[in-house]
Amino acid sequence: MTGHYGTKHKVVKWWLLLYHLPFAEGDIKPVTKATAVTQHLDQLHIPYTFFRHPGLVHSLEQAAAERGQQPEQVVRSILFRLAADEFVMVLVAGPRQIDWKALRRTLNQSRLTMAKPEEVLAVTGYEIGAVSPFGLPWPIRTLVDASVLAQEELSIGSGVRGTAVILKTADLMQALGDVEVVQLG
Repeated sequence: MTGHYGTKHKVVKWWLLLYHLPFAEGDIKPVTKATAVTQHLDQLHIPYTFFRHPGLVHSLEQAAAERGQQPEQVVRSILFRLAADEFVMVLVAGPRQIDWKALRRTLNQSRLTMAKPEEVLAVTGYEIGAVSPFGLPWPIRTLVDASVLAQEELSIGSGVRGTAVILKTADLMQALGDVEVVQLG
């Protein structure tokens, strides 16, 4: 997929994994249900539940428990950099680890790195802890680890830290459209 990054037309690849990190008290921002993510899902008529955590989120396990889910139901959206301006997003379930060798093989890359926080913000428009495959500034290649498909219901980043979107796996896949499902664990 292609998109615009800055003023030059470039191929942008992305991997989406929701990743909940601890954040400072001052980082909590008032938010309503309307985020770029929920607006995107609304446009597609995808049913979801908007969830706001009561306070700071310190771990994936805490996030899952507060949402009434198991850690495997929390989808982390992880952005990887393949080249200076080439990214891919990987969605992976909960605490599952990505097999870097399998990822490099899938992407036909000898080298890749996780995107730095400032790159994640520049490429997705979201801070780490709120990344979502929806509502992005431009299309990014997305890979979905097969582990995501094992659960009936999932939660993903809403675009705002301290909140999430809960939806059925089938609805997530419908909203994602043409994505690659791969085995990375």
